[in-house]
Parts: sequence; structure tokens; C-alpha cells
Amino acid sequence: MEKILGKFSPYAYALMRIMVGLLFACNGARKLFGAFGGMRGTGAPAELFTQLWFAGLIEFVAGGLVAIGLWTGFAAFIASGEMAVAYFQAHFPKDFWPILNAGERAVFYCFVFLYIAARGTVVWGVERIWQRR
Repeated sequence: MEKILGKFSPYAYALMRIMVGLLFACNGARKLFGAFGGMRGTGAPAELFTQLWFAGLIEFVAGGLVAIGLWTGFAAFIASGEMAVAYFQAHFPKDFWPILNAGERAVFYCFVFLYIAARGTVVWGVERIWQRR
């Protein structure tokens, strides 16, 4: 399959980066603005300047930056670290295994953002537009 799809690899990666960034930003919008049902489906945002509010701020800003391809490596690294902290604070104390402690999403985001931090924007990003000038 790599021989056929390999030539599209940069574009498939860019689609993944954009979608992951947008989904992460949506999680932040839920916490910051009460969008998409807000916290626990109440429609309410997180209280200002709490740890949850700062998590939402990181998610919204870093997710948006990753999606548009601006300062991608830096934003993805911060997002990866936030997800590692979220996992070890909220999920790990319940059980070791992510599948048993409901931490799969945090682990997934952590490692996807770590990969994005290592790879950068590649194509379809603001950074690439600026580099051409």
C-alpha cells in the first residue's frame, strides 16, 4: 500500500494534523466558552483561572495553531505535555491501563501531538506560506 499511497503521505499527514488540531481546539472551546454542551453537558464553561480553564486555553490555542500550521512544533509539544499531565492527574490514579481508567483519549492526543511536534507543519500551513516569501 505504501507504494500507492506513499506519494500522498505529506497530504495525509497534513489532513491528520488539521483534524487533530481542530478537534483539540473544540475541546478547548467547550471548556472556555461552554460550546458543544459545555462542561459535563451543562452548557457552562469552566470557572475562570482554574486548572480546567487553563487546560481549555491551552487546548483552544494550541489546537488552533496546529490546525493552521503556525508554530506547529512548539504548540504540539505544549499540547502533548498538557495531555501527559491530564493523564497522570486524572486517569493514572484510577488504574495503570488507559483502557481501564478512561485515559485512552489523553494518551492518544499525547502521542499524536508528540509526533506532530517532531514532524512540524510539512504542507498546508501558515509556516510554509511564510517560508516561500
